[in-house]
This record gives sequence, C-alpha cells and structure tokens, in this order.
Amino acid sequence: MNQRFTDLILAAIKQRISDLHITGGFPLIFRKDGIIHFDKNVRWSATEIDVMVKDMLSDRQLQMLSKRWSVDYAMSFNQVRVRINTFYTTRGLSMAIRLLPETIPDLNSLNLHPSLNKISELQSGLVLICGSTGSGKSTTIAAIIEEINRTRPVHIITIEDPIEYRFRPKKAFIEQREVGVHVPSFNQGLLDALRENPDVILVGELREPDTIRLTLTAAESGHLVFATLHATDAEDAIYRINNCVSGENQEVIRYQFASSLSWLIVQQLTYIEKAGFRVPILSILRATPSVQSNIRENKLAQLESTMLISKNDGMFTMSMYQQDFISKQSLFIHPYKSFGMGKDASSKELDFVSTLIDPNAVQDVVYIASVDDAFKTDAEPDLTIKDEDKQQYVILNEEDMELKDIIAQYDQPDDGKSGKNQKKPRV
Repeated sequence: MNQRFTDLILAAIKQRISDLHITGGFPLIFRKDGIIHFDKNVRWSATEIDVMVKDMLSDRQLQMLSKRWSVDYAMSFNQVRVRINTFYTTRGLSMAIRLLPETIPDLNSLNLHPSLNKISELQSGLVLICGSTGSGKSTTIAAIIEEINRTRPVHIITIEDPIEYRFRPKKAFIEQREVGVHVPSFNQGLLDALRENPDVILVGELREPDTIRLTLTAAESGHLVFATLHATDAEDAIYRINNCVSGENQEVIRYQFASSLSWLIVQQLTYIEKAGFRVPILSILRATPSVQSNIRENKLAQLESTMLISKNDGMFTMSMYQQDFISKQSLFIHPYKSFGMGKDASSKELDFVSTLIDPNAVQDVVYIASVDDAFKTDAEPDLTIKDEDKQQYVILNEEDMELKDIIAQYDQPDDGKSGKNQKKPRV
C-alpha cells in the first residue's frame, strides 16, 4: 500500500472527513459535514496517481480500468475500510474515496429511529433503503444485517458492487459476493442465490429491470431481501419500481411489489446544528393494506397523505420525522465513534482465490437467463446453451406456482424419458 495514501486516510479519519477526491495536478478535495473543501498543500501529479492506482489494483481490476475507463473497489487497512471509484478525466485518472468504519455500527449508534430494530425480526419480505449517493444507505443496511447476524441462526448471502462492509459470521452464516469478482452481475448473483438456500439476501443496488424483477421474485417467494435504490422520496422509489417494465407487465410488477414490500425507507444526511454534524433524516413507509392498495392501483400521489395519517403505524414523512423525532433528541452519537471502535477483525479475513477460477474470464462469459422471457405467453423461445453441462435457470412458470416448486421441477434429472405431453418450464 502506498504510504502517502495510507497517511492521508488516517489523517482524514482524525479530522472526521467522509470523502476524499484526488485528481492529477489539482489540490486535494475533501468533504466534511457535507461541505466540499480544498487543501492546496496536498496534491498528486497525474503520473503519481497512475503509479499509486497500479499498485492498488489486481490484474483483473487493471484490465477493467483499461477497457471500461473506470473501476469500483474497496480495501481495508488500519481499522478503516475505503470504497474507491477510479475513473478517467481530462486530468488523467481521478479517485473518489469514501471512508467506512471497519467495525459495523449498531443501529443505536447511527441516530436512527428505534423502530428500525423491528426490521431484524422479519422473516420475509422486501426492505428497500433509498436515497442519494452518500446518504448512508449501505451503513443502515449493514447495521440491520449485523443485528440479524448477532441474534438469528440464518443463512445470509450478499451481492454487492463493491463489498463495503465485511461481516464476520456470528450466529448467522454469511457469504459475500462482489460483482465482477465473485459473480459477473447482480442478475446472475440473484439467480445463483435462489439455489443456495438463503434466508436473507442483500442486493447492493437496484438498477436494471431484470435485477428489480428477480429481487421481487426472491422476496415474494419467502426470503427476507434487502436492497438499495437511488430515489428522493417514497413516491419516486415506487414509481421507478412500477415502471421498470412497460405495457401489461407493469401490472405484474405492481402486484409483486405490493405483496412483497415490508418497509420502504428514504434517507438523507442533514446537518443538525445542536448535534454539530450530519444525522440521518428518514421517511418511513410501511406496507399496510392501504399502502399495498395504492401500489397495486398505481395511486402513488396518495402515499404522502397515507403517511401523514399513519403515525401510529410507524410511518413518517421527512418533515414529520424531523419534528417528532430529531427535534426531541438531546443526545446524538457522532458517526466517527465507529472508526476504530471494538476489536471486530471481520475485515481482516483474507480473501482466497480458487485455482479453479479464471478471474479475468468472468467479463467474457455470456449468461442466457433473462427475466423478460418469464412474462412471455405466446411462444416458448429457443435456448442456446453455451456450457458443457447445459445448465439453465428457471425463473417463472405458471403464476400460481411457487418458485421452490419451479426450481424443484427444473432440478429433476433429464433421463430422456419425459413424455411428449409433459409441460416444460419456460426460461
């Protein structure tokens, strides 16, 4: 690790800086309490950044940077974990660096509403955490999952890009997969997870329509699913989910979403003068019958009114949250208490690279699973099988079949004795 970079990160922690920006020939940029500042005394040349990045990245990551001109990755050292995006600009390579505590904070230390502790008790459903980049979505989800890890004997699978917090299994068994390192895409990770007997699934980010629909299918089939989405309010989040497909398929999505949603939280970080730092301000939407009806009937404009009259159900708009919760708090815990706290060495677990895996081949593999085909009813598409085992993934068959039944049907060995009239699962 570049010593100058290490010293910079440690200094940033001491000064309670959340983000760093390094670009060639320009002063160091840092964000503190949400405000951008310049440090004219610290700067890297474009050549120095090239050398530093080359020293940080693996061969696979260097190949991705060379071809895609940007790369996401995370690393741990000295009781801090950093998430980095390196990208190509007019000044050469630039680096956007987010500082994360190595020890996963608990919910009570994040100045969040105590009702969020109930989420860790859920057995199934979708918990959606929304907000802009840098609003603390990943930290909130990590704290909830860590509470599950501490209290429940379940199997947790995470699919992230990149892995931000490293979990050490406690009462739960946790397996983490990074997109581009352990799995080629969120879609493939979700398809894999459905065959890996999980109780809890974390989807790092909902972006593509196929990822959204697979996430809804996983939640609807009895798993507890956490996911993040870039959205500014509950109506915006639900609109994006409902409109991830077009035409008649929207009704299918709305019904899936309404039946599987449990909590929808929108989070932003706001500077609170009496605290002296930024704290999360939330809107909380719970999946009551009225909310589910609004989603199914696409009456999204009524959601805010429902939230305003549903305080007894644990719902808040952001203005209600600030008035009824934040303004009544006399003590706030600074988020930087989490840096260096405790003796949890979870992120010091070494990554093992299997000799059976070609880390540079994953970008060139073509995967045939497509959620679009699941909604077609006119004709069954032809399949092009590219691997020697002719492995296929079944997503949906009949609307009244459960996913476990579909997977069980698909897992039956093909012994060539199937009758002509036997109905095949559609891919």
